[in-house]
Amino acid sequence: MVTSVDFFDEIWLLDFEFHAPQGEQPLPLCLVAREIHSGRLVRQWLELDSPSAAPFAVGERSLFVAYFASAELGCFLSLGWPVPVRILDLYVEFRCLTNGLSVPCGNGLLGALAYYGINSLGTAEKTQMRELAIRGGPYNAAERLALLDYCQTDVDALAKLLPAMLPAIDMPRALLRGRYMAAVAQMEHNGVPIDLETLNALRGNWERIKHRLTADVDQDYGVYVPTQRRTTKTDQDIVQQSADFHQLSFNMARFAGWLTEQDIPWPHLDSGNLDLSDDAFRQMARQHPVVAPLRELRHTLSQLRLNDLAVGNDRRNRCLLSPFRARTSRNQPSNSKFIFGPSCWLRSLIQPAAGRAVAYIDWEQQEFGIAAALSGDGRMQEAYLSGDPYLAFAKQAGAVPADATKLTHPQQRGQFKVCSLAVQYGMGPCSLSESLGEPEVRGRELLRLHRQTYPAFWKWSEAAVSHAMLRGWLQTVFGWQIRVGPNANPRSLANFPMQANGAEMLRLACCLATERGIQVCAPVHDALLVESAIEEIDATISETQQAMRDASEIVLDGFQLRTDAEIVRHPGRYQDKRGERLWDTVMRLLGELPSAGVFADESFRIDQLQSPSQRIVVSPTSQSS
Repeated sequence: MVTSVDFFDEIWLLDFEFHAPQGEQPLPLCLVAREIHSGRLVRQWLELDSPSAAPFAVGERSLFVAYFASAELGCFLSLGWPVPVRILDLYVEFRCLTNGLSVPCGNGLLGALAYYGINSLGTAEKTQMRELAIRGGPYNAAERLALLDYCQTDVDALAKLLPAMLPAIDMPRALLRGRYMAAVAQMEHNGVPIDLETLNALRGNWERIKHRLTADVDQDYGVYVPTQRRTTKTDQDIVQQSADFHQLSFNMARFAGWLTEQDIPWPHLDSGNLDLSDDAFRQMARQHPVVAPLRELRHTLSQLRLNDLAVGNDRRNRCLLSPFRARTSRNQPSNSKFIFGPSCWLRSLIQPAAGRAVAYIDWEQQEFGIAAALSGDGRMQEAYLSGDPYLAFAKQAGAVPADATKLTHPQQRGQFKVCSLAVQYGMGPCSLSESLGEPEVRGRELLRLHRQTYPAFWKWSEAAVSHAMLRGWLQTVFGWQIRVGPNANPRSLANFPMQANGAEMLRLACCLATERGIQVCAPVHDALLVESAIEEIDATISETQQAMRDASEIVLDGFQLRTDAEIVRHPGRYQDKRGERLWDTVMRLLGELPSAGVFADESFRIDQLQSPSQRIVVSPTSQSS
C-alpha cells in the first residue's frame, strides 16, 4: 500500500491547455510538466504535432499531481497516450479537507491557493488566457508562448500548493480518489449516444411545440389558463393567425380543485399555500402516478433549454461530470448539459448507433442495503436479502401475513416502502403522514414499527449523528469527510452515511468497470450506462454487474448488493417510464407540424421518431457470476 509520496521515484506536476467546444472531446494545445526531485521541466506545444506517448514514465512508480485531473487525463485520451497509473488530484483533496466549511474564494485553483495564503496569477490574466484557449487556433508564435507560460504558472502554483496540503492528505485513500478521476476522464471521453436528428428537430420547433404540449397534457387536469397580456397590433395579428402561440399559465386555484376531485393530499407551505416546488411534485408523483405527467410538463416548461444539451458532432453527449462537487461527494453534472439532467422524457433521445446497444444497470434498493450492512442490523440485512425489503419489513413488523406478496398487499407494501425511505432521509411523523395522505397517528405508528423492527440500525444512525454534532465531522469508509457546524441539519447528517457511501460504491464500480475494458458512457446516481456491440451486450452486462457486486462487497465489508439491467438495442431508444407519455405526446405533436421547412436537418424523417424501444429487463439472477 502506498502510504506517502516517498514511495515514488518521480513526482510530476502536470497541466494542459486545451480547446474543447461543447460536446466535443478536448483538443490539447500544450503541456507543461515539472518533476519535483530532479527539477526537469517539459514544455511542449501539441496542437499540430504531438508525440505518440507521454514524454515521461506513467507507471506505478511515478506520481502525477494535477488540479481537477480529469481534464488533464482527458487530454491523454485525446492524444492516445496511456493514462498515468497513480494520480493525486489536489482539487479533490481540497474539497475533502474543506467539505462543509466556508471557502471564501471557491474550490478552484485560485481559491485553494488563497486558502493557504499562496500568491498566484491574477484573475483577470487567468481569464484572458482561458479565453485565448477557448478561442481555438491557429495561434501565432506569441500566442503559443503566452499559453505555454500561462500553463507553467499553474504548474508552478501546484509546486507551492502540494507541500502546503500534503501533511493533511490521506495518501492511500487520496490515490483511490485520483483513480476515479481517471475513470471520469474515460467516461467523459466516451459520452452518451444521442439521436441528433430528433434533437435538432426539437430545437428547431420547440417554441411551436411547447404551447401545444401544454394544452394537450392539460386536457386531463384543467389547471392552465390563458395568460392576459398586452400586445401590439402586430403581436395581435400573429396571435389571431396562430392559436398555437397562446400563452398558458398554471393556476393554483384550479390545481387545488383538481386535487380535491382526485382526493390527493398535497403538502402545504407555512403560509398555508400549496407547495408547488419541484421537490413536492416529484415526491407526490412517486406516490400518485397520475401527477407524474403534470410534474414532467411543469419541469419541462420551467427548466428545459435544448440548446444547452452538450452534443458533439459525433452524436455523443459530453459534459463535465463534476465529480466530488456535492457534499456527499456525488457527481453534480450540469442539469441542462447532461442528458440525465433535464426532464426524464428527454432521455428517450439516448439511442445507440447501428450495430450497437446500451444497458442501464443499477443497484436495487441501494440505500436500504447500505444502511443494513453498515449498521450491522441482522434483521435489516435479512429484509434486503429477501429481494423485496419493503414487503419483508411489513412481514417482520407483523403488519401483513408471512405469505403476503406485492399483488395481495400492495397498499401495505407501499406504506412500508415510503416509511423506509422516509427514515433514510430523517423524515418525521408529520411529513411521513403527509406523504402517505394519512393522519399523523399513522406516521407515528410506522416509525415506531421501524424502530422496533430495526433497533441496531437506529442505534447506529443516532450514534452517527451524535458523533457528527459532538466531534464536528463525519466520514465514509474511504475517508470522504464532511465538516459539521453548530447549525447542522440532523436529518442531512442521518442520510450522509447512505448517500456518501453510495457515492464511494459508484466510484469504485466505475474504476473497476473502465479498467476492465467496459465502455462506460456515464454514471447516474446509483447506476451505470454502458455500451457495446449488440452481440457483446450480454457479456458486457455480466462483467459490469460483477464490477458492481465487487464494489458493493468492498465498501460494505462483504455484503453484496443486487443489480438490475435494462437493454436497448439499435434501433431502439432508452425510455424512462416516468417520461414515456410525455415523449409520445411530444413526438406526436412534432409529427403533426407542417413538413415544409420544419426540421433543422433535412435527412430527418418522421418514422425515425417512433422507433420501437426494444427494451429488455434482465434480472440479476440471469447474469453469470
